Amino acid sequence: MVAHELSPVGRFDKILLATDGSDYSAGATRIAIALAAKAGAQLVALTVLPDPDGVAPELNEGKRKAAEAILDRVRQAAGAAKVPCDANARYGHDPYEVIVKEIRETHPDVAVLGRRGRRGLARLVLGDATAKVIGHAPCSVLVVPETAEMWSKILVATDGSRSSDAACVTAARLGHLDNSRLSVLSVMVPSHSDARQAEAPQIVERVVAALKKDGIAAEGLVERGIAEEAIIETAKRRNVGLIVLGSHGRTGLGRILFGSKAERVIEAAPRPVMIVKAM
Repeated sequence: MVAHELSPVGRFDKILLATDGSDYSAGATRIAIALAAKAGAQLVALTVLPDPDGVAPELNEGKRKAAEAILDRVRQAAGAAKVPCDANARYGHDPYEVIVKEIRETHPDVAVLGRRGRRGLARLVLGDATAKVIGHAPCSVLVVPETAEMWSKILVATDGSRSSDAACVTAARLGHLDNSRLSVLSVMVPSHSDARQAEAPQIVERVVAALKKDGIAAEGLVERGIAEEAIIETAKRRNVGLIVLGSHGRTGLGRILFGSKAERVIEAAPRPVMIVKAM
């Protein structure tokens, strides 16, 4: 089995950045531009304005100018990195609906959003709009903490599902862009049957072998424990800069309708997490 048989290869031709100009969006902006530069991708930048207030039109103008200032900063940063950038402000009542609508209309390969501080409650960590975008966006979503920088090590978790295969191919593509070291992890979950647990080494071996045939070197890892805890601990121990998960899986590694394992990984990991959608 070769890598292209795992799943459609992850592309990064167009990257959407959703920003509100706050400190929480700083890491997302930095990573989106850096990733676009490495991939030779187009950047689509978006900020969301509340629907106009018919009672106080002067406030509308102030908000419009503030939004334009946010987009100007993104344009300037993108220009400095020689990244083509299309930046727009959109009106809407609920930011997540505006972002998802923009994703459906512009068809990016990945949407990049900021993550709030670590407060112990995942919805506060993510922000309500980010949480909903992860659940409803048809493309992959990269959630970035404020202080994040581009990575040199990538960890992808797999349970052998189609979605995990897509995550593995996407992680390999990301690693190829800047020669990042790639680790492939599968977790033996104690609550699963012995037969199911025994699949973990086979899953890792299959992925590593498939990637090797495409000239991509990857380290295979097998851990035992609760899936999300093993992912987080492995990422910390190996000091990886990016965690990649599939959006659905046999163990629910990336199941995103919240209270999920992927949500817990995003909450606990102080580094970017990409949720890959298998098309």
